[in-house]
Amino acid sequence: MKELHQTFHKFKEDFPKVYAGHEELGIEIHEKSGPLPEKTRWLLKIAISGASRHLSALETHIAKGKEAGVTDDEIKHTLLLLMQTTGFPTLMEAYAVFEKMEGDIK
Repeated sequence: MKELHQTFHKFKEDFPKVYAGHEELGIEIHEKSGPLPEKTRWLLKIAISGASRHLSALETHIAKGKEAGVTDDEIKHTLLLLMQTTGFPTLMEAYAVFEKMEGDIK
């Protein structure tokens, strides 16, 4: 996957050991620690990052989810689910990230 965030790229260069530990933990949690299928895990990460308003993470999770076969309709439905719990403004922030990426990922 192409590097989406310059700051994250710089962080990896400045702190390679910290990043390596972070990456290792992420692999352990995401890939090895439970029964959820990959697409479901990415949809959960999309929902969590959208609900938390972590928009850079949301962009990354959408891109990685699409690489894993998550469809635009699945992403839209996941983001729509934010509205009743986190509110319409949070949904719209997350949806704006998705819309901005549409042309970049297809």
